[in-house]
Order: sequence, then C-alpha cells, then structure tokens
Amino acid sequence: MTRSPRQPRPHRVVVLLLEPAIGYDAVIPVQLLGEAVDDAGHHLYDVTMASLDGAPLRTSSGYSIVPHGDASALARADTVIVPGTQVHGPREDGTLPAEVAAALASVRRGTRLVSICTGAFVLAAAGLLDGRPATTHWKHAGHLAALYPDVLLDPDVLFTDDGDVLTSAGLSAGVDLSLHLIRHDHGAEVANRVARYCVVPPWRDGGQAQYIERFVPARPDESTAVARTWALEHLEADVPTLARRAGMSLRTFARRFREETGQSPGAWLIQQRVRHAQHLLEATDLGVDEVAERAGMGTAASLRTHLRTHVGVTPAAYRRTFRAPVGAA
Repeated sequence: MTRSPRQPRPHRVVVLLLEPAIGYDAVIPVQLLGEAVDDAGHHLYDVTMASLDGAPLRTSSGYSIVPHGDASALARADTVIVPGTQVHGPREDGTLPAEVAAALASVRRGTRLVSICTGAFVLAAAGLLDGRPATTHWKHAGHLAALYPDVLLDPDVLFTDDGDVLTSAGLSAGVDLSLHLIRHDHGAEVANRVARYCVVPPWRDGGQAQYIERFVPARPDESTAVARTWALEHLEADVPTLARRAGMSLRTFARRFREETGQSPGAWLIQQRVRHAQHLLEATDLGVDEVAERAGMGTAASLRTHLRTHVGVTPAAYRRTFRAPVGAA
C-alpha cells in the first residue's frame, strides 16, 4: 500500500507465539489492533504473528497456527506481545529456553513489552517483570508468585500498565488490554470504534476477582446492578445513596457489591467518575471546573487529585495528549 509522505507509518507489533500456544490469546491482539484505523481508514498498527523459527506451531486446543514470520521480526518491533503459552521452562521451573532468551534479547531497547494471560511467565522468566507490577490468570497467579517472588503480582486486576511493560489477566482480559493499548496510543474514539466492531465493551469494570466462583444473586432485588446502572447517570451520588436505591443496608450493599464486581462501592464510584472525566476532557472543550462537576467530583481540585492518582497526569496534560490528532501518539 502506498502511503503519503505526511502519513506516519503504522506502529509495528509482533505477537510472539511459543509452543504450545493458547490459541484464543494469540488471536486477540491480531484481531483488535488490526481493526484500529484512523479517520481516513488507514491502519494504525502493522501486526505480525511470529514463531521462533517461522514454522507452524501447536496450540493447546488441538490445532496449529501458521505465523507470518520468525523471531527476526522482533528486532523491528515497536511493541512485542507474548500471548498465553504452556511452554515448559517458564511455566514449570522458572527457566527460560535458550532460543526464547535469544529472541527476547534481539528486542530493541525501549520497545513496549506486553503479555496476555500466562505469557507473563515468559516475561518473568526473562527477568523483565522484576520489581514491576504484573498480573496473570487468577488460576495461575499463585504459581507465578511462587516461581518469581520479585514480581509485584496483583492477581485481582484485569491488566497492569507500567509504561513500557503491560500484562493482562486470563483469556478475555487480553481484549481489555488490547483496547487499553489502542486508547493509550490513539484515544478513546478509536478504541470505542474497535470495541463496537468486535461487539465487546470498551471498558469492563472491576477486576478478575469477580469471575472467580462466588455468590450469584437468585433474584434481581438481591443484586446491586440496578443501583450501579442508576449511578452512571448520577455520578455525584454517594455510597449510602446507592445502598438505599438497592434497598439494602450499607453493610449488605458493600458485601454484595464486592461479590458482584470485585471492588468496593467507593472505589467503583471513583473509577466511574475518572472515566467520565477522561471522556469529557477528550471529547469536549469544557473547563476543568465544569468537567469536575459533570463527573461527580465537585471541584477542580478533586478532579486534579483523582486524575493524577489514577492516570498519573493533570487534566490539562491529559487533554493535550488525547485531543492530539490521530497518529500523533
């Protein structure tokens, strides 16, 4: 495809498959990042699926994948993604096979590293997660913590973002992380378009704790779902108000809320307010005071505090970054 001189090249992504690969994990970034386009329809990512030697490789589900290339593609990547795998060394005894170590050593300094599900075991075995926040599938979190005690493991979240190293929890959390990458690189509108096309939510609330076997309400009036839906239209509401909307005592409401979402009501409310503030900063020219009021934070000072805590930047810096032209990231 011929590209105009002013059109930036797509961000190069290499998905490194290690046998036996988790097939579902492997195709997530290819599908989602491959659907990200700018307003002119130009692809924002150039996604290459690679095995160590370029040969087809087995998945854990009884079929094989024919990749686009081999490990030499890693040296040209802007982002390297390691999907879930049952590769023996990293998953079993904490060792890294020599050929995998050599492949990762070819990655350029400053390249963004990403894992999906048990791909975190590979990054951990390479020492790339030492002293850094990370997550993996809740079922395997204890094993990862035992093998790699220097990793700052958080088994509850759907994904972690430590700048140049990102990890996701199990399976479908790779969708959440892929959308987060798009949102970070090109803004919410592009990520939302991809989510709509793939018929997935652009953002899932809570963490993976909510998907572990637990209490499920037998009747709608035992659930906090109605109160949560109402809260999205009334972000200024406090937790006692939500408990009254649900017809529960504050203690029962807090317990049910955590069982259903994996979060406390207060943490969930703050998350919704921050998300809405981010949307308003991206999509409108409203002043900071107005954004704070509409997002349920009350004051500009509160907005600045929460945005810095959850996103790491001020409202003005966030707006400058995410109102930039598509492709500038």
